[in-house]
Order: sequence, then C-alpha cells, then structure tokens
Amino acid sequence: MKNDAETHTVYLALGSNMGDRQAYLQRAVNEIEKQVGHVVRQSAFHVTKPVGFDSENLFVNAALCCVTSLTPHELLSVTQRIERQLGRRRKSKNGIYHDRVIDIDILLYDDITVNDPDLIIPHPRMYERSFVMIPLKEILENIPPQP
Repeated sequence: MKNDAETHTVYLALGSNMGDRQAYLQRAVNEIEKQVGHVVRQSAFHVTKPVGFDSENLFVNAALCCVTSLTPHELLSVTQRIERQLGRRRKSKNGIYHDRVIDIDILLYDDITVNDPDLIIPHPRMYERSFVMIPLKEILENIPPQP
C-alpha cells in the first residue's frame, strides 16, 4: 500500500467454492490487510448456491470494508494479484462463470462512480445478488441507492 495521507473507504466481496473455502477467504482477508489496507469491518461467512452456472460446489461468501490509499485501478490490480497468489488461474468473461478458489470483487469505492472497460464501480450486478447484498448489509449502514 502507498503511504499517501489520503485514504479511501472500499467495500469488497469475497467468494470461494473450491477446496477449503473458509481458509481461502481468511487467506484473502489477510492478504487484503497486508496489500490493500486496514480491514475495518468483515461480515460473517455465508454458504450460498452458485449463481450463473451449475456446480455441485457451494460457495462461501463474505464482504469487507477497508481503508486504502490505492486508486481504483491500483486496487483492481492488487486484488487480481491476490487472487493469483491464492491459486486463481482464470477470470470469468462475458458472463461465463466457473468454480474458483477465490473471487474478489470491488463493490464500492468511497462514493465515486467508475465506468471503464476493465472496471465498473459500483459493481454493476451487486444489487441483484443476495450472496453479495446480505454480507454487505452486515457491514454497511447506508447502502447507496440502486442506480
């Protein structure tokens, strides 16, 4: 993490449906604390069914709030690096999902909107996904209005 004085509040969603799912989430939380910034709040772990694809493997999902000095694109780069460090080899593309050891999504970054080809904030599908919203509501008092 950079040592800039300015910090930002970010909300992240985590999910895993392979191997020791809770251990992967905890390792992701630990790496986020090291590489992104201080984890201020963390939801409970929630077991959910896969959405958008068929799998016999249930997910464990959680949400985090942390403070960071990273820019939105730096945050994306670091979270993708953490996914690779934990063993993720491919990302979902064009709505085609698959089993994964870890998934880290940026949900919110302060109150800004980003609409770039590689990054959209707020996360474009978070409001339609209960596996994101239930953990997020645990740690967020005022959820931004749905666009």
